[in-house]
Amino acid sequence: SRELFVLTYGALVAQLCKDYEKDEDVNICLDRMGYSIGIRLIDDFLARSAVKKCRSYSETADMIAQVAFKMYLGVTASVSCSSAAGNEFSLILDKNPLVDFVEELPAEPASLCYCNLLCGVIRGALEMVHLAAEVTFLQDRLKGDAVTEIGITFLRKAEDRKHKRN
Repeated sequence: SRELFVLTYGALVAQLCKDYEKDEDVNICLDRMGYSIGIRLIDDFLARSAVKKCRSYSETADMIAQVAFKMYLGVTASVSCSSAAGNEFSLILDKNPLVDFVEELPAEPASLCYCNLLCGVIRGALEMVHLAAEVTFLQDRLKGDAVTEIGITFLRKAEDRKHKRN
């Protein structure tokens, strides 16, 4: 359940910080764990949400922000498109449940991306529906930013996804 996950997430990150010397290694591990979750979670999402096929990157970003975040984290995000090509989006979270029990991060691990698991989940789920994407944190409330912002860059144009048979 969401509550159990949120309660134990901090312990997971703390253990990873003990296991790895560099924050970058912790970030990579969180991303990999999230990716593994995302490739499995997409089946549950598609079965439980009964959503229709998204026809654009914009629809996909809205689906993640409005439906998936609500279903699994209990929050919704706002979406803004940040490129003229229409392949870069920001998901802006006013409230991030993963940080509910975090008082503050130590000043020492400045490069630690505490919620990097979310980036991996999104990337893994998108890959399973044949949408290659780069997902990164752009802003983080834990680092003093006003909001939590996750950037999604779709790596191929929509017409690239169509496969031609030879």
